[in-house]
Amino acid sequence: MSDQTGSTTTWGGTAEMSAWEGLMWRAEGDARTSSTGILLEMLDGTPDWHRFRALHEETVRVVPRLRDRVVVPRIAIGQPVWTEDLNFDLDQHLEQIDLAPADVADVAHRDLLDLCEKELALPLDPARPPWAAVLVTGLPEGRSAYVLKFHHSLTDGVGLIQLLEIVHGPLDPSRLEPGRADSSRPSITGDSLTRDRVVDSVRGAPVQLLRGAGSVLGVLGRVASDPIGSASRASRFSQSLVRVLTPPAAQGSPLLAGSGSGKRFLTLEVPLADLRAAATTAGCSVNDAFVAAVLGGVRRYHEFHGTHVDAVPFGMPVSLRRAGDPMGGNRFAGVRLSGPVAELDPSARMQQVRTLVASAREEPAIGFLDHLSPILTKLPNAAIIELSASLTSASDVQVSNIRGLAAPVELAGVRVLRTFPLGPRPGVALMVAMITYDGTCCLGLNVDPDVFVDLEVLEQAMAEGFAEVVAVAPVRRKRATR
Repeated sequence: MSDQTGSTTTWGGTAEMSAWEGLMWRAEGDARTSSTGILLEMLDGTPDWHRFRALHEETVRVVPRLRDRVVVPRIAIGQPVWTEDLNFDLDQHLEQIDLAPADVADVAHRDLLDLCEKELALPLDPARPPWAAVLVTGLPEGRSAYVLKFHHSLTDGVGLIQLLEIVHGPLDPSRLEPGRADSSRPSITGDSLTRDRVVDSVRGAPVQLLRGAGSVLGVLGRVASDPIGSASRASRFSQSLVRVLTPPAAQGSPLLAGSGSGKRFLTLEVPLADLRAAATTAGCSVNDAFVAAVLGGVRRYHEFHGTHVDAVPFGMPVSLRRAGDPMGGNRFAGVRLSGPVAELDPSARMQQVRTLVASAREEPAIGFLDHLSPILTKLPNAAIIELSASLTSASDVQVSNIRGLAAPVELAGVRVLRTFPLGPRPGVALMVAMITYDGTCCLGLNVDPDVFVDLEVLEQAMAEGFAEVVAVAPVRRKRATR
């Protein structure tokens, strides 16, 4: 279970978006910077539709953020905000699709992934709450699938797991506040938001001036009392900011150059106990083993094509959540690193990844984007898109590891078998996301089909990359299964 505090009614945090959330929302219009992703759950049966709908009706009641739409100021003054959609209609967010052809035996996992690709290609309506759910029926043996599509501005991976805990399990009474869930909230429009922001700016100018003066005096006081320490801290932050903003030293792979707008999905499963045993043997974490295995898969893909690369630039999110943070929302920073692809020893590769990630986490400027929020709000959307693209396009691969649910859960009375994250592919050739669920590492790959024209080779390379990492453990030597 999540260790975050707060009730379900405050899931999502404050009404005003953070700098990251505003950046992702305003950059959604470009294929390079789209932040819409999918969670695919495989179900051991088919839920009754009425029970399925009732579950979502209860969820949006106790999690008001799921009834909120996004409002952007008419002029560049402040971040977008969440406001209640007064015309919210649950049936506009739910759908049932029967995938079964004349012969049920012909339905394959590939057909389901093809459907997910089509769903992701359909843009979310920006005038409505940015999420949609599909119950896919007609799978072999009476099974079904749950496809949840959502915009990243709603939440990061940790917040997503918190939401799944609400959807899948009995609601925790301590997190419910019935009076607040049904209370009306003021509705905001683009015009009213702009007007209020302008009025607040005018009224708050004297206060902000005094605060600014006080802040300056405070800084001057600290500098006067500790001039060497203050200069040292400023210097460390400046040097850290340069490191954070500088692209990874690794040159982009010629095989992974270019990035089209198409998307192809693949999935992979690895026993969590096997990956954890390998990580423990190497003195590393599961995340280190995961990243090292992905890099091993990238190396094997290059070997198949007779191409050698020493390292590839890759990006990954680093959680900035602290105890006491509200549930939901986004509290992460993106880091860009040079992945040691050429390292043949998987133990050494895991240890190198561990050092790289630990160093990135300690950067004083890791959360620099929040400091730029006042500047970002004043940029036109075209500039926001280019800024967002520049932060991701320097990488060939993006990875994301989400600690999921340890025990099996049910959706509308039907057991969940697997949970695959099919994350957005932000201007990179390959996105690999992993959620651990009930003892299984469920991996979802979002692939650029213009780059990876031989998906079977990539799929096999990734399976072998995980197998070589798993083989580090002295007892467990199982291969990843597709």
